Amino acid sequence: MFRGNLPATVDPKGRLKIPTAFRKAMEETFGRRLFVTSLNGDCVRIYPFPVWEDIENKLAAHSMSKPEKLKFMDLTNYWGRDTELDDQGRVLIQPHLRQSARIEGEVAVMGRIKYLEIWQDAIFRKEKIEGQKFTNEDFESLAAMGI
Repeated sequence: MFRGNLPATVDPKGRLKIPTAFRKAMEETFGRRLFVTSLNGDCVRIYPFPVWEDIENKLAAHSMSKPEKLKFMDLTNYWGRDTELDDQGRVLIQPHLRQSARIEGEVAVMGRIKYLEIWQDAIFRKEKIEGQKFTNEDFESLAAMGI
C-alpha cells in the first residue's frame, strides 16, 4: 500500500527518483517493472506492472464497443510507457507527459493505495489543497462507505 506524500525532485533529464519508502514497498511487493501514464496530462500515475496488468485484464473482459473503455485506453496509452526502475530507483517520465503535467523540480509523490501519483508541488497545493475544501457532503459520502 502506498500512502502519504513524499516530496521528491525531477532531474533535468526528466528522471524522478522514487522516494525510498515507496521504492522499497514497490520493489518488495511488485518488482521493478512499471507503467507510467496519465488520464488527462495534469499529473503522472506510476503503476507497479502487476497492478496495471490487473487493470488490463479487467478491461479485456469487457466489449471493445464501450466508449468509456476506449477513452480510458486511448488516454492511458497516449500518455503511457512501460518501463523499469533503474539501479538508483529512478524512473524516466516521457517528455510530452512531463511537459503537459509541468513535472519539473519539486514534485509531490502521493500514495494512492495501489499506485503513485506525481504532481508539480505548487499546482497540487493550489488546485487540490487550497482549491478543494472538505465538505459535509464529503463526510456523508465517506460515512456511507463505512469510513
